[in-house]
Parts: sequence; structure tokens; C-alpha cells
Amino acid sequence: MVRKLALALVLTLSTSLALAGTPADAASSGAPGGGTPGAPGIGDPYYPLDGNGGYDVQHYDLGIRYAPATHALAGVVQIRAEATQRLSAFNLDLDGLTIRSITVDGRPAKWSRSGTEVTVTPGRTLGFGRLFATRIVYDGVPKVIRDPNLGDGGAFTTDDGVVILGEPWVARAWFPSNDHPSDKASYSIALTVPRGLQAISNGVPAGRSTARGWTTWRWEQREPMATYLAMAAIGKYDVTAYRKNGIQFLDAIDPAIPADTYARIAKSFAREPEILRFLSGYFGPYPFRAAGGVVDADGEWGFALENQGRPIYTPQDFATQEDGDSVVVHELAHQWYGDSLAQERWRGIWLNEGFASYAEWLWSEHEGLGTVQQKFEELYATPATDSLWQSKVADPGAPNLFSRAVYSRGAMTLHALRLTVGDPAFFRILRSWAQLHRNGNVTTEEFVALAERISGRDLDGLFTAWLYTPSKPAHP
Repeated sequence: MVRKLALALVLTLSTSLALAGTPADAASSGAPGGGTPGAPGIGDPYYPLDGNGGYDVQHYDLGIRYAPATHALAGVVQIRAEATQRLSAFNLDLDGLTIRSITVDGRPAKWSRSGTEVTVTPGRTLGFGRLFATRIVYDGVPKVIRDPNLGDGGAFTTDDGVVILGEPWVARAWFPSNDHPSDKASYSIALTVPRGLQAISNGVPAGRSTARGWTTWRWEQREPMATYLAMAAIGKYDVTAYRKNGIQFLDAIDPAIPADTYARIAKSFAREPEILRFLSGYFGPYPFRAAGGVVDADGEWGFALENQGRPIYTPQDFATQEDGDSVVVHELAHQWYGDSLAQERWRGIWLNEGFASYAEWLWSEHEGLGTVQQKFEELYATPATDSLWQSKVADPGAPNLFSRAVYSRGAMTLHALRLTVGDPAFFRILRSWAQLHRNGNVTTEEFVALAERISGRDLDGLFTAWLYTPSKPAHP
């Protein structure tokens, strides 16, 4: 683990820092000593320039100073990575912020920018397998990244601060990164904000300190995490923190939320240990040290997201108590399926959403609100002409990443599997899937192979019909 950033590094950023960058052609020739540049994308067919090749990030050490009055962010990030080839240059993802300096292993590096791609050329080639540290100083006003199909993600300003979240794009809006779920890393996060505000992020609290009117809140996320799951919530919150069953819980609720909604949120959050025990009975031990949630009164983003160890919700998610409990179940189920088990490529999004939606069905049955079979039959009654059946769930296409079919038909696929192989094999599959790939990346093909191995059956027909055929399958 790279050393933590000192508070002074965060507080002394200014435009007087010397620029190490050069014009755009500076990175084109590669560094001395041979080697080749890393690929400008990680290889995801949906988003060809997301992520980058040539290196594997091990740890992000992130220091952020945020001023709500101006929405200005000043950041220093140190990225510890391993070269996966002889690397003459490599790319980072960053959207809209201004780079002030870059060093690699303490030496000034050249860089150029094109769109969201930052190409870094170190002073010498990085050998295969070498661990190296890249330090980037940057600043600016973080943006909201808007997409007509997928919605918005990024830095959403609130009355007293900011909430940073999004999927599939958010990390590049507030720190340079290898921005793709397939390159998971651990994190140290220090958020410096005006005294009197809370600054909440992923993982467990690692202390805080106050100087000259600013407070730095430190967080440690030791388990590997995908970049889009990194979050920050800065503002005034009522915070409840406690430890239970070896898990550090931390919940934050905006006191500006109306009293009736606030009460429903608090009641749902109080059930988190109970919900985790319930889900652990199906999926195996909870994979992280931290759990909890954040609700801000603003909620402009309009969705709940499974940020690792610290999901973010909107007040609208808690319109009724049943709604609130259900959405908490969904986001906590993601801690296994989506966070601990991250998709290798974005086309596998059903491995996140189908599993979390099925967890909601299991909870509904547990609460006496409708059985899993009833949920399945209600959806199966949907006419064959409906859009629910017009999608390849395991490859929906980038514009349809969050379509209803990914969630609902994804959950139906799991129940069709259950009806086909029987409960003992099915629940062994769910648990084995979560435990065998803990803190890793997964594909649909791997899930099919595991289901066939555990059940002892050829399931190609079932999965072809439910995941890859854009028409209504036969009832299992």
C-alpha cells in the first residue's frame, strides 16, 4: 500500500504548481528503452475507450479538497499499479478537470489529452511486472456526465455540498483512473471539507482531523472495488454508526428530508443487519467490513446505487415502508453480486441486476408479501409482444444497459434455473458463485459452466432461451 497523502498536499494545491505536460505529440514516440504504449481501452465492446491496457491498478490513494461555495475540487491521487507489458506509455481516464502535474516513480512525466483520455509517458520504460506509482495533481469543477439512454452520473451539487455517484461513468468525473469494472483496486480516500460538514466515502472510517477551518475525513476500502462504485457524499447528515456481527455499519440521513420519509428511511436502515443475515443465508458470508447507506434530500440523480459498502438512495426510494425495505435489500444484495463479484464486461450487467432483483423476490416471500413463484408468474403473464421479451439479457446492447429486461427477465432466468435443477442444486449454485469468485470479476459463461457442473445437467437450451433469445421462452 502506498503511503497516505498528507493533509498539506491537499490544502496547498494552487495554480503555481509547475506543469509537467507537453503538447499533444509528446506522448506519441514512447519512452526511451523500448516497450510499447498500453492500449487506450480495456477491450469492452460496449465502451471501447473505457479503461486502459498495459497495467493493473493495485491501489488508489486519493486526497480531495472540496469547497461547496464554489463547487471547486482540488485533488491529488497516487496510483500504485503493476505493468502487464513493457510499457512505454499508458492512459488514464479523466473528464473535464485540469491536470497540474504528473510524476511516475517521483520523476516528472509528459502527458497529452484527447477527450477523456490522458496519455502519460514516463521518463523511462516500465518493465513487465514492475510496480510503479503515478502521482497526479489536478483541480476544477467536477461535472455531471449526461447520457440520453443511461441517465446522469458524476458530481451532483446539493444545498450544502455534493453527492458523487453514477454508473457506468463517475470515477473519471472526480479522479484520474483506469475506469472500468475489470480493474478493481483498494482505496485510501481523504476528503477535506469546511468544518461542520460530514464527508462520507467507501469502507471504514480511518480518523479525521481539523485545521484552519477544514476537516479531513479519512476512509479505508481494503477489499478490491470497481471504479464506478467509489462515492463521496459531502454535506450535513445525521450519522448513525455501530458495529454488529463483525461489520462496521454507518448510515447517513439528510436532516432536511421530511419527517415521515425520514422515519421510513431510518426504519429500513435499522433493518440492515437483519437483511444481511437473511441474504447471507443464501449467498454466504457478507464480503466486506463496512455496510450502511446514504440518503440526501436532493436526490437529483433519481436512482439508488450499490456503492461498495455504502449504497446511496434518494428519498423517493422510500415512498412506502415496503418500497424502502425492498430497495435496501436490492442494494445490499449487490454487495455480493455486482460489487464483490464485478462483471468482466458491461454486457454481463444481468449478473448484477438479475441477482439483486431475485433477492428482492426472496425477501418478499420472507416478509409474506408474495412468493417467488407468484412474482415469476406475474411477469410471465406479460404478452409476448412486450419489450420484456425483445432483449438479449446477457448482451442487451449499450443503450439498454438498464432496461427492464435486464432486471426482471434476469431474475426470471434465475427462477427458471431453480425450477429446472431443483432447490438444493440452485441454492448451492448461488452460494458457490458468490464464494468462488469473491472479490473478482465474472462472466455469464462462467456462471453457466458452474450451474452445469453443480447440477450435473446440460443447461445450454435453458440459458440460450432465457438469456440470448429475443422472444418469450417456454414456461419452465
